[in-house]
Amino acid sequence: MNERTKKNRLIIVSNRLPIVLSQADDGTWQLRRGSGGLVTALAPVLKDRGGLWIGWSGSDQADRNVVQKLLRTETKNFGYALKPVNLTTEEKEKYYEGFANEVLWPLFHDLPAHCNFDPEYWRFYQNVNRKFANVIKQSARDSDFVWVHDYHLMVVAKELRAIDVKSALAYYLHIPFPPLDIFLRLPWRFQILHALLEYDVIGFQTLRDRRNFIQCARTLIKGIRVSGRGQVVSMKYGDRYLRIGAFPISIDYRDFAKLAGSKEVSERAWYIHEDFPEQQIILGIDRLDYTKGILDKLKGYRNALRRYPELQENTTLVQFVVPSRRSIPKYASLKTEIERLVGEINGEYTRSGWIPIQYFFRSMERPELIAYYRTAENALITPIKDGMNLVAKEYCASNIDVRGLLILSEFAGAIAQFQKYALLVNPHDVEGIADVIYQAFKMTAEERKDRMRRLRRIVRRYDIFWWVDSFLKAAFAKDLSDFPLMEDYVPEEFSESGAG
Repeated sequence: MNERTKKNRLIIVSNRLPIVLSQADDGTWQLRRGSGGLVTALAPVLKDRGGLWIGWSGSDQADRNVVQKLLRTETKNFGYALKPVNLTTEEKEKYYEGFANEVLWPLFHDLPAHCNFDPEYWRFYQNVNRKFANVIKQSARDSDFVWVHDYHLMVVAKELRAIDVKSALAYYLHIPFPPLDIFLRLPWRFQILHALLEYDVIGFQTLRDRRNFIQCARTLIKGIRVSGRGQVVSMKYGDRYLRIGAFPISIDYRDFAKLAGSKEVSERAWYIHEDFPEQQIILGIDRLDYTKGILDKLKGYRNALRRYPELQENTTLVQFVVPSRRSIPKYASLKTEIERLVGEINGEYTRSGWIPIQYFFRSMERPELIAYYRTAENALITPIKDGMNLVAKEYCASNIDVRGLLILSEFAGAIAQFQKYALLVNPHDVEGIADVIYQAFKMTAEERKDRMRRLRRIVRRYDIFWWVDSFLKAAFAKDLSDFPLMEDYVPEEFSESGAG
């Protein structure tokens, strides 16, 4: 390992490793690349730069030695090393499904009525964050840059400081940060804030989220001082200084645009159009989650069909719902309600040769996803609240024919960048959604092209590499080019002590 590599190693820490483990019929374990916003954003960044990604493998059933072997094998394919943190079934239930997804997730999306403030969840959350910290300590040198991600790991820095880790520590929150009146409902608000302030830099998706965090810190902690203006400000906390910034996450624009123009995607797009002759496709792609506004979207489309009969037989809502967190009761009941509403609308409006809503509950392979992005004349994205919403950016990057139109919730983080050129909707306003659907249906081809060209320009300019560079410069006065290429890097062997 050369001197350059020793000084410049990036360690990514997230709840999950960027892989999915599954067991075949013969009992053997298989590994494939993961999906989702965080993996989509960071995989291109770490590839061929020899960094390290620490996280849970995603399985509490697979043998640890089997997981270690699979991860060692895949390191060369990924271009960076993977190191697992092993969780028990009880830790998964109470830390991940419990505190992370029944406390922090709904609260930070302004839905406190969905919270379950079980004290046992908080104890497990702290214990698992401590487990992550111990694995990080086994791998991190003082010269390393440790970048921790998302709401699952808010107190990792506190645990790292307690065991005397000297590495520079950064944190990025991918979901919104709530306003003070919502955050005050968290029984462990003081502990969470003090733990976050142990990082050297904290990044948020939007200025709104940064403002909410600063207001909470100033109100609840004595002696907080904030100075500076622009994307990054400084905060004084006791005898420590940290930086707080807004860094809107993005995607690999060129990768999406390239795949959209490939032969495979072009052929798939042609077949999709054949399935919907002389119709405008309204595309919805959402993870199963009550924050995504899927029910409001369906109600809005039903209202549009009722009030604007011209849409009947001339539009089709193609709605994909990607399975997620089905072990949590609220998600299972949401799926039932979505399917009941889809059936109700289709039962009312279906005509011979036309079904108003084509509904799919499944994941999608990337070529199929991009084919739908390229084909659909409209993307209807209606979250009640979202940190960013990368689907909006993926749709624009894939729309190489510049015929598409983005309809976007006012409460998605992407609105800060897209508000001038997308059509905006309030997801709580069913009639407003209907009106915008009809506006999109009637819009001229020239206006569509102008809007989409401008949206694509934004995504191309502020892509995933811009996001990483802007964060690293704020955090460590580094940019992506300062980190080593794979040809300079030999991954460290996994050790039994690193199993977590």
